Amino acid sequence: MNRSPHGRIKVLAPQEIQALLKRGFDALNAGRNDEAGACCKKILMVAPKTVEAHFLVGLIATEDKLPKVAIQAFGSVTTLDPSHAAGWAHLARNFMRIGQLKRAENAVESAIKSGTKDPMVEDLIGSTLSQLGDQHGAKRWYSRAVEQFPRSAVFNINLASSLIFLGEKEEAEAALDRALEVRPFEAQAHWRKSGLKKATDHSHLDVLNSLAERFSKDPRALSFVAYAAGKEYEDLEEWAEAFKCFEAGAKAKRQIVEYDEAAEAEMFEALPETFTPEWVAEEVDGVDAESPIFIVGQPRTGTTLVERIITSHSMVHSAGELQQFGLAVRRNAEVEASGRFSAELMRAAASLNPKKIGGGYMSSSASMRGNLPRFVDKMPVNYLFIPLILKAIPNAKIIHLVRDPADSCFSSFKQLFAEAYFHSYTLEEMARHHVRYHRLMDYWRELLPGRFLDVRYEEVVSDLEPNARRLIDYLDLPWEDACLEFHRQDRAVMTASAVQVREKVHTRSVGRWREYENQLSPLLDILRSEGIAT
Repeated sequence: MNRSPHGRIKVLAPQEIQALLKRGFDALNAGRNDEAGACCKKILMVAPKTVEAHFLVGLIATEDKLPKVAIQAFGSVTTLDPSHAAGWAHLARNFMRIGQLKRAENAVESAIKSGTKDPMVEDLIGSTLSQLGDQHGAKRWYSRAVEQFPRSAVFNINLASSLIFLGEKEEAEAALDRALEVRPFEAQAHWRKSGLKKATDHSHLDVLNSLAERFSKDPRALSFVAYAAGKEYEDLEEWAEAFKCFEAGAKAKRQIVEYDEAAEAEMFEALPETFTPEWVAEEVDGVDAESPIFIVGQPRTGTTLVERIITSHSMVHSAGELQQFGLAVRRNAEVEASGRFSAELMRAAASLNPKKIGGGYMSSSASMRGNLPRFVDKMPVNYLFIPLILKAIPNAKIIHLVRDPADSCFSSFKQLFAEAYFHSYTLEEMARHHVRYHRLMDYWRELLPGRFLDVRYEEVVSDLEPNARRLIDYLDLPWEDACLEFHRQDRAVMTASAVQVREKVHTRSVGRWREYENQLSPLLDILRSEGIAT
């Protein structure tokens, strides 16, 4: 404790507190988090109502990926100073990290009401609104930050991301150009720019290849650059060069993600052992709701395309990729296992009260569901919870996307994801994951015959109208011709398919894996040895 020689707590003069605060913020900026924390401790022992000391504690906890500690600290900030916009904005960010969307929404509203002209806070408000699915609001706040600080690469990249989700490609390119004018070597900006339009020559590829050499020891930056180059080589149909870049990008990304394949395999094994015919036969009450439509499956299999078809209907709202069902399960299961999904979680889920899970899901997703009679939750990984969804919300509709296994796997392998699908960065891990998924879906069909609809991606893109009508009929909705004009929607798209789904339906990606058949042999060998046709 900070005591005098006589044992009493030493009182710090205001200038000493300010000096400690400056030292703490400087230490945080230099990456010396322990030193920054020690400064906070000295201040709060003698002056526990020092707002900026609590704020610094929150920043340290955020940096250390301790969101619950950060929430406590920023909660103290906003209690002591209810008009502290930055405190509210950081509180919202950390609520998002633990999946408490309603509290995040309330906190970001408080940040906005408090008023701010700090571009850092404006950018943070924009980021939270983006994660909440409000891309128009995100665009406004990112734009405010850029207006104040037009030469910030970070602010312009964030603005560009929101513009891409909104389909405003020209404006997004302008924002990326501003970012690159300030920081010509900004890897993420180059990656974003590559995705905006089809490459027609090597002009940008020459830049990307030079950046790949520059970032050879920086896996994060290299992953952006390599995936961008792979995409552009593929645009030019230079298949061998494209694959080399995808492989380099995947290798770089794999170095900076933590993927426990053994734990995933254990989780997949636990599912059929837990959700048995006896479990299904046990009659229990669920939530009486007919509004949810779940679209599930592997990423890059047409889930966004099908969502756009369905949400072109006047009675269906797009809620985006909601985490709410998995969060409702975890909140009630109270398991200690790390990671979003685990064998322990799945075993515990079977003993939960389905009605409580369904009620928790409907309550926590209320602000995201819109005012239409039906809404789509397009979280692909909800395929893990199909039996529990159907017990928790018996009248929910579930649509499962099916795609050729080789196309499905390769499409994920060549995609740089944000913080998901860590199995997709080596061919062998990708293949083994797909085998586990394939076996699980076979089991769900046997366990729950006719309870969900399989939709083949290849059939949708090759013959749109009958397959769109089949979808709308399954949902017990009247047909609307607008469902064939899905590409005209101006609604935001927050997935890797944000650019593609604004085009008319096409078959260009069907069978694309065949251009890489020799390079994909490690993946194909596993799929074929397991009897999964390609």
